[in-house]
Amino acid sequence: MPYLVFDLEMSGPDPEIHDIIQVGAVLVDDRWKEISKFSSNVCPENINTISAKSEEIHGLSKYDLMDAPAMYEVLEKMEDWIMEQLNRDNTNQLRDIILAGQGVMNDINFLREAYYRENMKWPFSFKIVDLLSISTFAFMILENNGKEVPKRRGLNHIAEYFGLKREGEEHNALEDSELTLACFQACFDIAKKVTLSE
Repeated sequence: MPYLVFDLEMSGPDPEIHDIIQVGAVLVDDRWKEISKFSSNVCPENINTISAKSEEIHGLSKYDLMDAPAMYEVLEKMEDWIMEQLNRDNTNQLRDIILAGQGVMNDINFLREAYYRENMKWPFSFKIVDLLSISTFAFMILENNGKEVPKRRGLNHIAEYFGLKREGEEHNALEDSELTLACFQACFDIAKKVTLSE
């Protein structure tokens, strides 16, 4: 069963008011090996909702997004990309795809709202894998074995613990998806080393 490790950049924090302005995703197989990547900016429905705080985080201004495709185009393009990568021919075949990310419920809420606004059917599984939960469990194992672990669970803190980092200072949805995938893989490597004693 494939996983879609994804991240979104938004114009602000509220899915009912603000818009998705960038989508980044890495499609992986059931062994968490990369199949393909997807990235697109999105022209927001209300370009004036881009807050100064969100622009500071991702570095995207309304001028950067004016010529980007509309949300419905990006959603269709993303679905087509997934189907092409998995050799599938209709969106009903995306129901087994598990969404994954860091604090992924926030991104899912925005994505579901986008599907709702565009009057499009939600194509994905309702199953999720959240790096926040996985890393908390992995770090608990390490801490119980005398290892130092980060006190905070943001993506940067988890990545830094594993010796990983962003290339740039600003958030970028694809780069964050790639970093999240690398953190998942590092957590799963911990699980491979765990042995249970009787």
